[in-house]
Amino acid sequence: MAGFAFRVQADDGAARVGVLETAHGAVPTPAFMPVGTAATVKAMTAESVRATGAAMILGNTYHLMLRPGAERVAALGGLHRMMDWPGPILTDSGGFQVMSLAALRRIDADGVTFRSHIDGSAHRLTPERAMEIQHLLDATVTMVLDECTPFPATEAAAAASMARSLDWAARSRAAFVARGGYGLFGIVQGGIHPGLRRDCAAALCRIGFDGYAIGGLAVGEGQAAMFATLDATIPALPADRPRYLMGVGTPDDILGAVARGVDMFDCVIPTRAGRTARAYTSRGVFNLRNARFADDAGPLDPACACPACARHPVAYLHHLFRAGEMLGPMLLTWHNLAFYQQLMQGLREAIAARRLAAHAAALRAGWAGGNAT
Repeated sequence: MAGFAFRVQADDGAARVGVLETAHGAVPTPAFMPVGTAATVKAMTAESVRATGAAMILGNTYHLMLRPGAERVAALGGLHRMMDWPGPILTDSGGFQVMSLAALRRIDADGVTFRSHIDGSAHRLTPERAMEIQHLLDATVTMVLDECTPFPATEAAAAASMARSLDWAARSRAAFVARGGYGLFGIVQGGIHPGLRRDCAAALCRIGFDGYAIGGLAVGEGQAAMFATLDATIPALPADRPRYLMGVGTPDDILGAVARGVDMFDCVIPTRAGRTARAYTSRGVFNLRNARFADDAGPLDPACACPACARHPVAYLHHLFRAGEMLGPMLLTWHNLAFYQQLMQGLREAIAARRLAAHAAALRAGWAGGNAT
């Protein structure tokens, strides 16, 4: 079985190209992970996700513990077998979802008690149980249980939340079952307060993890604050470990984060947009419900070879959404995920050639022509 390792192969300023070696295969970085929250990337088969170029996907502890249940997934051979996804899978620990339940949860020093948003049943999630669930799921990359600090938060509130996350991180590390090719990531919290972010990163490094995630961003703080937080956080993280920006984001967010040294991303944006007629293209973002596409015989994106672009005129996609046909979201989700994978491939090539700045400028110039109307 392959070991768990990260190697940087080239850089351009703070940006870097690398490869994450795991028990379930290699992931070239910078990488975007499609979100398969409930053991499925919505509107996609596993085969079609692979066809977009994705090497790694994301699942979610909270949703999978509620249904079908971690023990049931284990009995079915784990997520990889159940989903027909032999490649690497990262599972979010569920902290963000539990914290978003608000009135349905109670947090204490030991963990979180919450009621299911599905049927109101009571559940308990502790760092130890989060590790057990992700082990049962057979996650390639396990995330520590953390408290996702809400935005806005005072520095004092963010510090208290961060302290709890650090305690849970240490407990997660102790409970994690180490085995070849599998990794555990810590999560940096601290709101948008630079000193807290640096302190949290340093404390996590003392515990020691196989990779480091940056959580609690893209929650309303805005891009400028997010980038400023990355500027404060990334220099405090070890260069020989992968850096994962959780829940981000738009193509422009990804450009800025890659330039600052982030290696891994996930976000629901491309799949959610695919279900709501929003198309990400080399010419910008378009709403395919718009009447101007009704007679458009050209491809959605001439730069894309996905089935939506290669086999159909954009007028057909417009028709599918207007008619409420499920094929519309399926084709557009495939396209959006292919666009994101093409974006990451282009970034890897540009970093290796040390021309990231020029490449990013060209991308932004192309996107400026589109809008979502």
